[in-house]
Amino acid sequence: MAIRKLLALSRRPLLLSGRSASTAAALASPDLAAPSPARPPVMHYDHLAEAVRSKIRRLDDPDPRFLRYASPHPALADHTSILAAPQTRVTTLPNGLRIATESTLASRTATVGVWIDAGSRFETDETNGTAHFLEHMIFKGTESRTVRQLEEEIENMGGHLNAYTSREQTTYYAKVLDKDVPKALEILADILQNSCFDEKRIERERDVILREMEEVISAAGAVKHEDIVEQVKKVFTKLSNDPTTASELVAKEPAIFTGSEVRIIDDDIPLAQFAVAFSGASWTDPDSIALMVMQSMLGSWNKNAGGGKHMGWVVISLLHRLR
Repeated sequence: MAIRKLLALSRRPLLLSGRSASTAAALASPDLAAPSPARPPVMHYDHLAEAVRSKIRRLDDPDPRFLRYASPHPALADHTSILAAPQTRVTTLPNGLRIATESTLASRTATVGVWIDAGSRFETDETNGTAHFLEHMIFKGTESRTVRQLEEEIENMGGHLNAYTSREQTTYYAKVLDKDVPKALEILADILQNSCFDEKRIERERDVILREMEEVISAAGAVKHEDIVEQVKKVFTKLSNDPTTASELVAKEPAIFTGSEVRIIDDDIPLAQFAVAFSGASWTDPDSIALMVMQSMLGSWNKNAGGGKHMGWVVISLLHRLR
């Protein structure tokens, strides 16, 4: 309901300060039998679009902000860079693993990664935080590599190995030179299929994750699709042929939003975190794009981040007024 209300407010008609053209014409011409029909409501985005179009029409005295090189004469824009964007190719293996590549062979670097549909969205009360914990533990050595060997291999390649966790997915990726793509894929396969979880390292990493809470702060590039497919077939050999899909997990344990107030008190954590949340729209909802635009307009704010009160985000301007 909150989303619908926000969308309704963003789409409300603009209040016209003067009389409409049809009303003015009716008052000026009393002989007319009936006034013209009232103008339809003008939406905010329609008003903005008309303002832009009116500026573009004024070619006799054009606004340089709408022209390239601030020239008084319109220039032809070149969109070849957009048309030359690499094609995304997708191959699905018999076990359901999908391989997606975007080839830019002129580049000498590439990014390869594994995106897993297992984010915090699929965690229960018992497994809460598991995805984030695995993100840290996955680089602590495998059956064939110690932590030091793993770090040395990446450093000797001049590469970058990292991971992140989101609500929907957990991602492990590497940035390397084009000649090191097979090696990077082999390392990713090793850490994802053969990681060792030492009890001492688990306890040590637990403290690291708790300290993080106090902080303020696919393959693309020089790759060939066929080569990536063959390499993945060789190194990702321990994956299940009948994996549980994200849709099956959602159907098994559907998330039901219940409005309430939840307080979790932990005196060992010397800071407070709070959030106001409400049920949102899915990716396939027609309102999802409008909500993304609204999110960008609202913006975000961090006490220790740089930037003044004129950054244009609603949240920042509001907080500066409340100070």
